[in-house]
Amino acid sequence: MKYEPLTFDIQEMKGISADTIENHLSLYAGYVKHVNVIREKIDSYNNDAENNEYAISEMQRRLGFEFGGMRNHEYYFAQFEAGAKKMPDGTLKSKMEERWGSFEMWLKSFRQIAATRGVGWAMLYHDPHTDQLVQTWVDEQHIGQLADLDIVLALDMWEHSYMRDYVSGDKGKYIDAFFDNLNWEVVAGRLV
Repeated sequence: MKYEPLTFDIQEMKGISADTIENHLSLYAGYVKHVNVIREKIDSYNNDAENNEYAISEMQRRLGFEFGGMRNHEYYFAQFEAGAKKMPDGTLKSKMEERWGSFEMWLKSFRQIAATRGVGWAMLYHDPHTDQLVQTWVDEQHIGQLADLDIVLALDMWEHSYMRDYVSGDKGKYIDAFFDNLNWEVVAGRLV
């Protein structure tokens, strides 16, 4: 079964241009396309697995990157659907306050992660085994992704997500714009 790009109801945003979103959605569609191509190639190479062992291994390695890019972007874009909405009271806010003392302290901590030098993602997860929130930096699309945790919030910090609107030294302004446009109801709904 092939993967298909999802569509997202993203309204006009403050600080993130329609041009950036359009370009970014095109990049996401490329990840979906490459996931399908790689899976087809692996199936084809498996017809003569012994002679294609190296190619299969490299395709499997690449699949992690492309699949991570596809899925991370699905979380990212869904967070903007239906426009900006404030953080509702409930489980997510309570867990942030429990772990970091307040929503504002969580935000400060998360912004520090997002400002990490390099390309990747700032991620907030829920650990269903311990029922706590965990956050980290994920290199590229997949390196450092925490196993068996559920993504709650995904902030794309690759240049393609902000360089049409901000120079690299102003990525803090992009982080501000990200949070200004976030639909916290969607984010909070991931933690039930």
